[in-house]
Amino acid sequence: MYKLIKKEGTARRGEFETVHGTFQTPAFMNVATCGAIKGGLSSLDLENINCQVMLSNTYHLHVRPGDAVVKQMGGIHKFTGFGGPVLTDSGGFQVFSLASLRKIKEEGVYFQSHVDGRYIFMGPEESMQIQSNLASTIAMAFDECVENPAEYDYAKKSSERTVRWLERCKKEMTRLNSLPDTINKNQLLFGINQGSTYEDIRIENMKQIASLDLDGYAIGGLAVGEKKEDMYRIISTVEPYMPENKIRYLMGVGTPGNIIEAVSRGVDLFDCVMPSRNARHGHLFTKNGIINLNNNKYETDSLPIDSQCGCPVCKRYSRAYIRHLIKCKEVLALRLCVAHNLYFYNNLMKEIRCSLDNGTFKEYYNEYVDILDKRI
Repeated sequence: MYKLIKKEGTARRGEFETVHGTFQTPAFMNVATCGAIKGGLSSLDLENINCQVMLSNTYHLHVRPGDAVVKQMGGIHKFTGFGGPVLTDSGGFQVFSLASLRKIKEEGVYFQSHVDGRYIFMGPEESMQIQSNLASTIAMAFDECVENPAEYDYAKKSSERTVRWLERCKKEMTRLNSLPDTINKNQLLFGINQGSTYEDIRIENMKQIASLDLDGYAIGGLAVGEKKEDMYRIISTVEPYMPENKIRYLMGVGTPGNIIEAVSRGVDLFDCVMPSRNARHGHLFTKNGIINLNNNKYETDSLPIDSQCGCPVCKRYSRAYIRHLIKCKEVLALRLCVAHNLYFYNNLMKEIRCSLDNGTFKEYYNEYVDILDKRI
């Protein structure tokens, strides 16, 4: 259940209570696609970098090791050792990203596994069944994510199908949560707003899914090819139609600047692979902008990654040492860089929450919205 604590303009400060614990919002979910953070971080590491929520992917865990295996092992929490809230993405985006191998029909989507080429069918019921087996805290509805720019007629038909799929998801989740062998009988369901960059489609879609009275609402289908100005425009367009008493999630976004902009427009929850992916290439976030440790100027730099950072990596290691590990292709380089970037994101959210608590979010926005995305 979402509790709105206060607002500053459109920006919201709240908390979300779940069967696996309460987390403070705005919040960033650390992406553990296959049940682990790429770069060698464990569930214990996530606790040490102040992760509130972990995100795993329905499609990937269905392919390997199989959702039946995860259920047999006691669900995603026991399987991974992470005790806090876990959100599972429905697999809809993976269907989108595997465009050359998919066929979309009203009943669902037929596509080939990226691992072994076997044919898989996934529809709303199948997605809910897989996520119920995973026993995540929050399940995402099965939707279609269209590429931007999309033709108007297709975007409209796709958004209408997404609503029909959502109704089927809700019905199936109600059934699954009532079964005696279901691990998490309190699994929550979030609906996803779609409609490409067309304001009228987005608004109508949001009105329809809001009427279903779900546990939360996401804005999907952004950061997939459109300009960031279009993304911000769509968020601002949809926001007035999102229920104020429900949590709001912007899927797959983004840079620190993107997050601050979206918070200012009323978003509560975020996820993105960017901090971990960039870290694995030596691109690290600091309060002064983004640094690239591959650059020669860091070869004898004794400073931490970010002198203003309190993460375990910055407390112990120098830029020079981590750069050395990168050049030697040591696995430890990935682990340290990913740990720093994810701590930076989690701490960014903490600072945003503090600014909202203190009524100083506008000042925080003005100071950091541009500088954090700047490359040094």
